Amino acid sequence: MHFRATIALVFLSLSAITACAVQQTAGPAAVVAPPPDAPAAAPAEKAIPLPLREGSLKFAVLGDFGTGGREQYELADRMAKFHAAFPFELVLLTGDNVYGSERPQDMANKFEKPYRPLLDAGVKFYAALGNHDDRNQRNYEFFNMEGKLYYAFKAPRQDVRFFALESTYPSPEQIEWVEGELKGSGENWKIAYFHHPLYSSGGRHGSDLELRAALEPLFVRHNVSVVFAGHDHFYERIKPQQGIVHFVVGSGGKLSPGDIQNGSPLTARGFDRDYAFFAGEIVDDMMYFNAVARSGEVIDSGIVLRRQIPDTTTAAAAATAVANRPSGKAPPCAASTDGGGWPVWLSWPGRRSSPSC
Repeated sequence: MHFRATIALVFLSLSAITACAVQQTAGPAAVVAPPPDAPAAAPAEKAIPLPLREGSLKFAVLGDFGTGGREQYELADRMAKFHAAFPFELVLLTGDNVYGSERPQDMANKFEKPYRPLLDAGVKFYAALGNHDDRNQRNYEFFNMEGKLYYAFKAPRQDVRFFALESTYPSPEQIEWVEGELKGSGENWKIAYFHHPLYSSGGRHGSDLELRAALEPLFVRHNVSVVFAGHDHFYERIKPQQGIVHFVVGSGGKLSPGDIQNGSPLTARGFDRDYAFFAGEIVDDMMYFNAVARSGEVIDSGIVLRRQIPDTTTAAAAATAVANRPSGKAPPCAASTDGGGWPVWLSWPGRRSSPSC
């Protein structure tokens, strides 16, 4: 079967799932990505490229970075070089923004100096706090928190709203606020970010089950499509859980080599050999993404199809984007789950089995 037909078939399957769900709750998100047996640091020609579309929302994600060390500065330099070709206008910070002391000179050395080229280019950083962060960071001008421990904001382009949460002390008041904000949001894309991951294959920390119990039902009910977290010092894309796509982006300045547990059933793509950041571009119902290592290698790439009442038009557009990437080879796979974690797989001609992404 032709690949464009197979990806459309997935959306027809998702439509059937959605029809059985509560009317106000959208179907699951889906991911289109290179196959899982591709090298972890795939050559650029095999990556799904960011389209650089006019009017799109271009953004980056960074976590666990503020050490002031050489590795942080080198990754910051890579981000600046990447920005020259892909002019993202905002960066989501998933916490542990500053390690150790936070005097004015520390904030300069651990944030303002390494990211000065981006700040000078007008890039805005929006922080969530981690367990190593002083809560007074909410008043730091470059973190754009406006004195709040948790907050939401509408993206400057596309129909997107971001929700920055404080996951170290998730008070009942915050959980109530989250539900109210999600319920009141009419944007097509709802993206949450915070420090402690609901899902992670990290050996040191791993999934935060208590936080998952508090937040995941709200995310499912109110159509959150994507969640970013940090805390574990590596990059990981999680197989969609409860219809939501999760990313761990926690190697901006700290790294835990070998911490991703081998054979984890959660991992769609993991990289714990070098420092990395995430770059995303939202165009209508699709979020293209590249994860980029300090070396400049694209270590993960793909397209997230947001939660919605599925249609084959969006599916066909995603398939076309994949087919038209530079190599035109290494057919991708797409994976999604319904509200109960039931998987729907895509395959392509020539494979003997359908892989999970």
